[in-house]
Amino acid sequence: MSAGWWMLFNSAEFLFAFLPIVLVGFLWLGKYSSARAPIAWLLGASLFFYGWWNPAYLVLIAGSIGFNYTIARLLQRRPSRGLLLLGVGVDLLSIGYFKYAGFLVDNLSALAGTDWHIAHILLPLGISFFTFQQITYLVDVYRGDRPERDFIRYALFVTFFPQLIAGPIVHHGDMLPQFRRFADRGQSTRRLVIGATVFIVGLFKKVVVADGLAIWATPVFAVADQGAPLGALEAWCGTFAYTFQLYFDFSGYSDMAIGLGMLFGIQLPINFNSPYRAHSIIEFWRCWHITLSTFLRDYVYFPLGGNRLGPVRRYVNLMLTMLIGGLWHGAGWNFVLWGGLHGLYLVANHLWRAARPTKTASQPLTQFVCWAFTLLVVAIAWVPFRAETAAGSTAILHALTGAAGFSTPVPDLVFGVREIGTLLALAIAVRVLPNVYEFMREAAPEIPAVRGAPRGLRLGWQMQPRWAVVVGIMAALSLISLHRVSEFLYFQF
Repeated sequence: MSAGWWMLFNSAEFLFAFLPIVLVGFLWLGKYSSARAPIAWLLGASLFFYGWWNPAYLVLIAGSIGFNYTIARLLQRRPSRGLLLLGVGVDLLSIGYFKYAGFLVDNLSALAGTDWHIAHILLPLGISFFTFQQITYLVDVYRGDRPERDFIRYALFVTFFPQLIAGPIVHHGDMLPQFRRFADRGQSTRRLVIGATVFIVGLFKKVVVADGLAIWATPVFAVADQGAPLGALEAWCGTFAYTFQLYFDFSGYSDMAIGLGMLFGIQLPINFNSPYRAHSIIEFWRCWHITLSTFLRDYVYFPLGGNRLGPVRRYVNLMLTMLIGGLWHGAGWNFVLWGGLHGLYLVANHLWRAARPTKTASQPLTQFVCWAFTLLVVAIAWVPFRAETAAGSTAILHALTGAAGFSTPVPDLVFGVREIGTLLALAIAVRVLPNVYEFMREAAPEIPAVRGAPRGLRLGWQMQPRWAVVVGIMAALSLISLHRVSEFLYFQF
C-alpha cells in the first residue's frame, strides 16, 4: 500500500487540513457545548482518520470495538473464564488471520512439500495495537476492573487517532478516566504551545533526520537482498544508518503522538526514554518501546511464571517472551531471529549481573565501554529486523566481520568522511542530548518524569522568544522536507 493512501502525521493533508479542523472543532465544542460533544467529535475524527486509508476496514475496527465492549459487559455480570477465552480467542484469531495466515500457510507448505498458498491479505493498519489494547482490557475486567459503560468513550479509547496506528499501546486505566474528565479540563494557550512544540520536535526527527538517513540505509539493504557483494565499510555504515533511522523514526512518531494528545488535553504514556543511552540490554528494554515492553511483561512474562519458578525457568520465560515480541513485529523468521537475539542478550545480561558484584561501576571509561557495547549489539540485531530476505541478512552479517573485504565498489554506495562523521555525530547526540521529555520537563511538569537511562545534558525549554525561534527553525526545516513524505517504519507492524 502506497504511503499516499495513509493520512500520515507528516503529510500536508494532515498538517494543513485534518489537524486544524479537528482541533478548532474540539476547542469550540469544549467551550460552547456539553461534555459529550468533544468526545463524539474526536471519535468521528478518529474514524475518519482510520477510514482515509481504506474505508472497508472501518467495518473491522467497528466490529472489534462492538465485540469487545459486549464481552466486557458480560464479564462484569459473570466473570467466566470461558467467556474471557472466547473474547481473547476471537481477538487473536482476527490478528492471526490478517497478520500470520500467509506466513503459516507458506511454512506448512514448505514442510509438506506442496505448493499451498493463499492470496495476499492486506494488513489493516494498527491492528496489533488496537487488538492488544482490547485484550488487556478484557483480561483486567475479568480480574475485577469495572468496564466502561459509555460506548462512545470506550470506542474513543480504542480509536484515538494520535496513537491508533503505531501506538503507544495505551491502557484503559490511563485513558478512560481522562475522557471522563473532559468536562473539567481547561485547555490553556500554554498547553497548546507545549503540545505543538513536542509535536514539532517529533516531526523534525522524522522528516529531517530519519528520512535523511533512509537515503543511506535503504540502498545497502537492497543491495544485500539482491545478492550483490558488500564490504565491511558499506555494511557497518548501512547498519548504523538504519539503527539511527529506526530510532529517530519511531521516537519521532512517539513524540508527535504525545504532542497531539496534549493538544486535546490527553496525556499519552511515554514510549521512549533515550534507549541508545543504555549501559546494558536490560536497561535498553526499559527504555525502548516502553508500552510494548510493559505489555509483554504483564501479559506474557508474568503469566508464564516470571522469575518465581527459579533461574532456569526465568531464562526460558525471557526467551519465550522475546520470541513472542519478535513475532508481534511481523510474520517472518527474521523477526523471530531478532526476538531470539534479544532474548539471548537478556539472558546473558542477567547471568553477568548474577556473577559479578552488585555495585555498579561508576568509572567513566567503564560506563563508556558498556554503552558502546550495548549500542553495538543492538545495531547488529537490527540487521535481520531490517533485511527482507534471509540471504540479505546473512550477507550483511558476513560483511560486518570483514571477511568480504573492507570496501566493495557498488554504485550508489559511497560512504566517505561526511557520512561517517554524520553517523558518529548522531551517536554522540543520542548519548548526550536530552530527549524531548527532559527538554520540556521544567516548563511542563505535567509531562511525567522518565527513568531508566542516564540523563542527557541539562538543556531545558522555556516559553521564551529564543526557544520560539529554535522551534520555528525546526518547523521550517520539517516543512521544507515534506516533499519526500514517507510512512513511519512501525506502521508495518
